Amino acid sequence: MKLYLCVVLLSFLPWAINGGKILVWFTEGSHWINMKPVLEELVHRGHQVTVLTPSASLFMNTSEQALFDYEPFTIDLSLKEVEDHMEDFLQFSMYEMDHMSYLQIYMKFVEFMEREMKLSFKYLDGVVKSEKLMNKLKASKYDLLFSDPIYPGSELVADILGVPLIYSLRFSLVNYWERHCGQVPAPPSFVPGAMSKLTDKMSFSERLWNFLFYALNDVVLDFTLVSKLDQYYTEIKGTPTSTCELIGNADIWLMRTYWDFNFPHPFLPNFKYVGGIHCRPAKPLTEELEEFVQSSGDAGIVVFTLGSMINNITAEKANIIASGLAQIPQKVVWRYSGEKPQTLGANTRIYNWIPQNDLLGHPKTKAFITHGGTNGIYEAIYHGVPMVGLPMFADQPENMIHMTEKGAAVSLEFKLITSENLKDAINTVINDKSYKANALRLSSIHHDRPISPRDEAVFWIEFTMRNKGAKHLRVAAHDLTWYQYHCLDVAIFLLSVVLLFLYLSFKTCKFCLRKCCSRKDRKRKAE
Repeated sequence: MKLYLCVVLLSFLPWAINGGKILVWFTEGSHWINMKPVLEELVHRGHQVTVLTPSASLFMNTSEQALFDYEPFTIDLSLKEVEDHMEDFLQFSMYEMDHMSYLQIYMKFVEFMEREMKLSFKYLDGVVKSEKLMNKLKASKYDLLFSDPIYPGSELVADILGVPLIYSLRFSLVNYWERHCGQVPAPPSFVPGAMSKLTDKMSFSERLWNFLFYALNDVVLDFTLVSKLDQYYTEIKGTPTSTCELIGNADIWLMRTYWDFNFPHPFLPNFKYVGGIHCRPAKPLTEELEEFVQSSGDAGIVVFTLGSMINNITAEKANIIASGLAQIPQKVVWRYSGEKPQTLGANTRIYNWIPQNDLLGHPKTKAFITHGGTNGIYEAIYHGVPMVGLPMFADQPENMIHMTEKGAAVSLEFKLITSENLKDAINTVINDKSYKANALRLSSIHHDRPISPRDEAVFWIEFTMRNKGAKHLRVAAHDLTWYQYHCLDVAIFLLSVVLLFLYLSFKTCKFCLRKCCSRKDRKRKAE
């Protein structure tokens, strides 16, 4: 047995000694939080990981101690400009949308997308227009570029460097990149567009809305995003360049969802579903926090956090929430850095930061109040904890629809929240045992796979480096025109054949009929 283990370990030794060189594209927020565990695991396996880091970033900090290396680059933006843009978006999403019409909301979103594109180009300028940095990246001879495409440009740099590209993403708006560039089939009859707030079981009116949602957003994205990227990429490369073609060259797409979260839908061989790559077993709590948790007795605790982007809310909302929490028998651990609410109950403790995963994995945790971010939801799924959702912006409402449809959560509208309906929602997910049962069922699905999500993500990264890419998993649909993909040329050919057959049949019948009639006429004349 020992000899066998030695042989197995020695078989991996050359790869560990000669680990690959991985370049990582910059990202932000929960996307960065989700990516870091994969990078750390890659370093542990002997790979050299270098992260491109802009001079102004909300979450990426080159001064913090890390296992991987940072490659800083300068952008023409201050940290305050980045913070102001994010603050404007949060203010609009949380408070201003309630007072706008659908048209005003849509126009405002388009405005934010255009602002986001301008910021993205400044980030991209800092990389591709820096001759010194690009020469350094070329000289480093990286084996792979690893990217979350929330910030564009990684596909352009991967093409310039001539290295394989792996994406890690939750989704793009209406799955635009996945459908048009990755060639993933998405029939609107049962695949709801991302951010449509629909499920896979749709009525006629919902299917109509889903079809229009795809079509309208495709037009908007073509106009506000894709055309501008095409123009930028063409300028940098000096030849006409299609963004979608470059994105379609990605070797592997690591999708940060799984079938515990997703509705079933078609996918392709180079799309790998690794939802929950950041999840891990719970660690022991600090002595002070453990003492508070244990003081809850049989009632248990409720964990409450609004994610990495929201540290506080208005005093009015905070008092409504605190009042609702004060009416439940459970103890509450609340991550909140705003002013202490006047209605805060004795059962609730406020912390600037909490060990969310460790609390969710504690046996006394009965429910999780969440903003609906993917990372938090996956930690709740991992530990089998039912949820109360308070979604506010971005993909959060969509995520909570998935959880409510699967019977593991109750979702409330943040703008309509009252102390009473918050209390009722918490009591429902705790006292109605079906919510806990469904949460445990999702947890079982999550854990019941041959390899952990993190190990699977690392495997496909190493696989791509070992094989110098993964183009053998790329479907031939990338090489077809739109009319070939939909077999419109075949349909037109078959229609032409049918029409020609009908035409010839008609002509033949007409000729025969005429001959028959002419014979009768001659016979009458002869008589």
